[in-house]
Amino acid sequence: MSERLRQARKGRGWSQDRLVREVSAYAERRLVEVASPASLRVYVSEWENGRRTVSETYRAILRALLGMTDDELFGEPAVGGYPAADGYDELLGRIDSARSVSLGMVDAFLSQTELLRSFDRQMGAAALVDQMRAHLDSLEDALTFAVLPDARRPVAKALAGAATLAAWQALDVGGVERAWRHYELAKRAAADAEAPMYLAHAMAEQAYVLIDAGRTEMAVDLVRDARRVGGSKVSPRLAAWLLAAEAEMCAKAGMADDCRRALDSAALVLPDGDESRDPDMASIFLNANHLARWRGNALAMLGDDDAVAELYAALQGMDPAFIRATAGLRCDLAQAHLVRGEFGQAREHLQQARLLANRTGSVRHRRRIEQLTRQV
Repeated sequence: MSERLRQARKGRGWSQDRLVREVSAYAERRLVEVASPASLRVYVSEWENGRRTVSETYRAILRALLGMTDDELFGEPAVGGYPAADGYDELLGRIDSARSVSLGMVDAFLSQTELLRSFDRQMGAAALVDQMRAHLDSLEDALTFAVLPDARRPVAKALAGAATLAAWQALDVGGVERAWRHYELAKRAAADAEAPMYLAHAMAEQAYVLIDAGRTEMAVDLVRDARRVGGSKVSPRLAAWLLAAEAEMCAKAGMADDCRRALDSAALVLPDGDESRDPDMASIFLNANHLARWRGNALAMLGDDDAVAELYAALQGMDPAFIRATAGLRCDLAQAHLVRGEFGQAREHLQQARLLANRTGSVRHRRRIEQLTRQV
């Protein structure tokens, strides 16, 4: 337990004193009573050395601050959840309840996912661990007891979208195994829903776990398989998104020609106009400006001089609400300047990226920032 908490803290780049300040500030914002800073310093040290049990009050605060589940922080399952069905009466009651899940209820699930997506995009995923877990539990429970296809498909589709979002959030805060499991859940739910778009999207995003783990060739194979699975059943905007993801994977694998071909193909299928959101899939945001950012990122990895112009064009058109995406774009610009030996500009962008990553609590971006900083 103690080692997991220590690793999570260090993954954020926080000292014990910084964690104490964050706990105190969080408690003050939410009117939660906690110990004094002096006592908290003792608590943190004892928590990390296994000499003090972490109470549920502090567990909830630490989950929100560090973006980790109870299992990831303390090696124990989270408190709560539904009791096991006991006897036929309770089982049939749940099945009957699942049959009555209306389209309005599914819409409520989708609205909750959208709310969590909006909060994540602007504020980061760290504070959403408990809410996201409860949301997935509700969807899984509704699906578990939905028997007939007409009742299962809409719930399964909603679960596929929510699980994919939860997976990306977990990856962002460093919960790698949790991210992988959520992607597997999303894929199963998408298959149950007979929703190839959702299946293709979950598969392609799962490839980013492999990329971060250094398995670039496997990641390329997975994203290409996602495109095969989606086939002609995906929307034009999702088709462009999948091609752009493939281009990024190919760039990381050093497959320059494949990367450029995928980028060119993405530009050809992407719908015209400034609209970025896919009406057929709420999780996909992609227009010409977003694709320019993706192109610049890929070209920067390949050492192409055109990357800088592409990335500055993308920065100029970036929606200010996309805080985490802007942090990634600043990292891309730093990388592009490093390739050109322009270390001063690279440092400026890394400084801005670090500020944004600290706002969202993105462990994934912090790792990349530190890797790039060592090259300056």
